[in-house]
Parts: sequence; C-alpha cells; structure tokens
Amino acid sequence: MTPLIAGLGSALPDTAEQQSLWDGFFQEHFRGSRLARRVFAGAGVRRRHTVANPIKEDLSGWSTAARMRRFDEEAPRLGHQAVAAALDDAGIGADEIGLLTVATCTGYGTPGLDIKLAGSLGLRPDLRRLFVGHMGCYAALPALGGVADFVAAQGRAAVLLCLELTSLHIQPPTDDPQQVVSHALFGDAAVAAVLHPAAAGLAVVDIAAFTDDTASSHMTWEITDLGFRMGLSPQVPEVLARHLGPVLDDLLGRNGLRRADVQGWAVHPGGPRILDTVADTLGLPPAALQPSREVLAEHGNCSSATLLLVLEEVLAGGLRDGNHVVALAFGPGLTLYAALLRAIL
Repeated sequence: MTPLIAGLGSALPDTAEQQSLWDGFFQEHFRGSRLARRVFAGAGVRRRHTVANPIKEDLSGWSTAARMRRFDEEAPRLGHQAVAAALDDAGIGADEIGLLTVATCTGYGTPGLDIKLAGSLGLRPDLRRLFVGHMGCYAALPALGGVADFVAAQGRAAVLLCLELTSLHIQPPTDDPQQVVSHALFGDAAVAAVLHPAAAGLAVVDIAAFTDDTASSHMTWEITDLGFRMGLSPQVPEVLARHLGPVLDDLLGRNGLRRADVQGWAVHPGGPRILDTVADTLGLPPAALQPSREVLAEHGNCSSATLLLVLEEVLAGGLRDGNHVVALAFGPGLTLYAALLRAIL
C-alpha cells in the first residue's frame, strides 16, 4: 500500500517587507552595522510573514516563558487553518484521519498543539498523535517518513503539520554575524500535508538520512532564558557539498534511478549560499531550484515548514504522471535528509 501526499494547505500570518524590517527595526537593532545591511540585502528575501513584527512590538527582551505563552496564543489558529486547508485539498473528512503528527522547534507546552488541534478540528478521540520537536529545518522529512509508514501499515489517512513561529525568538542586540544571518532569513508559517493510501498525489517512495557528527557545532538551536538562539556557521555549505552527492546517488541508485531521471527538486532554502551549493554540487540548471528561490523570496526560511511550501510550488509548476521529485533538507547534526517522491496523477 503506497502512501501519497494527497493534499497540502498553508496558513500565513501578516506580511512584513524585508526592507521595511531593516529600515524600521533591524538597522537600529544592529547599530547601523554595514555587515548587517549587506546580509539583509543579500539574503534573497523580499518579504516574510510574522506573528510578532518587531517594528510594532520588540520581543528581544522577553523571557522564554513569555515567548512560549505567545506561541500558545498564536499557533492553534494557524495550525487549524493549515490542516483544514489540507483536508479540503485532499477531499478527506476529519473523521478519516488516524494520525496527527506535529513538527515544530519554536514552541512547546502541554497540553500541546497536537491535542488542541485534535479538539478544534473535530478529529476522532482514538486519534494517534505524534509530536516531533527541536529537529529544526529538516524535520519535515523524518516526520513525513513516520507518517508514511503509518499510512502504509494501517491503511488509514494521516496529517503532518509543520508550524514554526521563528519571530518569537528575536534575540537582543548583538554583533554576532551568525545572529545577523538568522535574523535576516527566518519567517513564520504553518503548512500541513494529508497522506492517504488510495488517492492521487505524490507517492512517498523512499527516504534517506545522513549525519556528520564531526560538524555538529556548525548548526545549533539553543534554548536560552531569552528565547531560542540560532547558531549558523559559514562552513555549513562546505560540509553539505561533501555529503550531498553520495547520499543522493545512493537514494536514487537503490531505486533504479539516476539524477537525470528527476523532474522536480524541492530543496530547503536555508539561504542563497545553501541553494548555490546544491546547484553547483549536483550540476542542476537554474530552473531546477526556482521553486526554492521563490519560497525564500516570498516567505524567508520558515524552518521545518519551508520544505512543504517548496513542494506546493513544485506541484503548482506542473508534474506529469510518473515524474520523480527529490526533496532535500538540512539542519542540526549536521544532518541531511532526502526523500524520493513520485507523481501519481
């Protein structure tokens, strides 16, 4: 029984233009730093979505407890909208869902978001729930693998929700270049996928993972008294370039495919350098990563939710029956995840 992504839905908070964010807040926040100005201008981001626009409210001095309370106020509404949209896109009723999986690294509490959504959406009381926390930008793919395994084994539909409110974790003023980069890139989004055993969509064929623990310090997400703090080394693209080709070729090879057999690429847009590294390492033409660059420009990096936004773009661009899509995401560990998908239309 083949699990398929049968529906996608997203919910986005208010839009904030990148230049307005710089002019109205971050220019002063980073003390007029010329480096920060260049980073914001070169981030590949035109606009982002945010539940906490720093021009209107500065959360940089808030305690982690206060930020978690704000997450609890904002997340259920966005999560409900995204899941409802995905169910509608798939043409599936809430009572058909056997598993709800929620992935986030930006907010925690119990009873958690999964329990609150089960109630607001009217999901079954015998629903299975799974919470995937603090895996970061690549979390959509291991979560997708777990959901697909459930659908294949149980023959029941399931929902994956990736919801990230990165704007809640704005940090105090600093000269740290890694903080400048993260503040120039990240945005908020909620995106849901419905998987079903007997529907048209994107079949989840195979998933691969690779972690280089010698580079574990290159990407971090640290819980502090003032929210969660991103660590992002400039060496990340170099590490990815070493491992990306072998991991991808192994995934394709064990399924009887080569790179030339891939018609669609859904690559997590961690930033312009990440996308350039993927294109150069894999020898991809510019059009292959256009969906990723468009998502980066319109939404920024929304951590785990971003990859599902890119999949929406890939599907909107048109696929034919039997086309193969490769999804790639990267995060702390340093970890690389890859998924092979096939269009069944």
